[in-house]
Amino acid sequence: MSARASSWFGRGAVLALALSLSACGGDEAPVTDDDAGPGDSGTDASPSRPADPYADEVVEYLPGPGAGFGQDRFPSIVLGAPVGAGLDSGSLDVLSLGQGGSITLRFTDIAVVDGPGVDLLVFENGFLIAGGPRAFTERGRVSVSDDGVQWHEFPCAPSDATNNYPGCAGVRPVTANPAAGISATDPAVAGGDGFDLATVGLARARYVRIVDAGTNGSAGTSAGFDLDAVAVVNGVSLTAAP
Repeated sequence: MSARASSWFGRGAVLALALSLSACGGDEAPVTDDDAGPGDSGTDASPSRPADPYADEVVEYLPGPGAGFGQDRFPSIVLGAPVGAGLDSGSLDVLSLGQGGSITLRFTDIAVVDGPGVDLLVFENGFLIAGGPRAFTERGRVSVSDDGVQWHEFPCAPSDATNNYPGCAGVRPVTANPAAGISATDPAVAGGDGFDLATVGLARARYVRIVDAGTNGSAGTSAGFDLDAVAVVNGVSLTAAP
């Protein structure tokens, strides 16, 4: 682990980059940024913007059938801190990906690095079913990249209910909520699903991609994986002087 790697806490300002929602007939106008997108490298975040541990930009959103929920608040709804509703209630602060849909996010001020234990948390809106220990889940596959070109996918078993869908996102309820004073960067209290870069042999990541596993139910405009937020647990500044 780099000597500069550390855990990040708190919430600062975020800068959203949205791509067109034309794939799903949305009304969002496309917004572009010459500095963003696959293939870039380096430390290009603005030093005047406070660093925070949450995703800063949406690089790509490809909604699948049944998507729609949360698009009226896109892209801000998936940027910044999660708004967990606790163990027995699903949050509405989410964007539905739809069946087989995907979203790619980028960190511009802090990169995820391989540190002790969990390095990255992904927050959906699973919740415990009343009267039992098992949760209502909608699973997603998670991939990470440092350059936006070469991707490393975490192993995920989206149909293995017996073992609680090992390696998938969207399994654990979310308790992290800044309004309640519950940190989104502490795996011990935040809930959500943790990912260790060592699992895929990557030292640093600046991009996260989540793809609906295709094994989830469909209901109206909220089909598939429902993304709330992603947060860096072990990170290194991309704006600090070398």
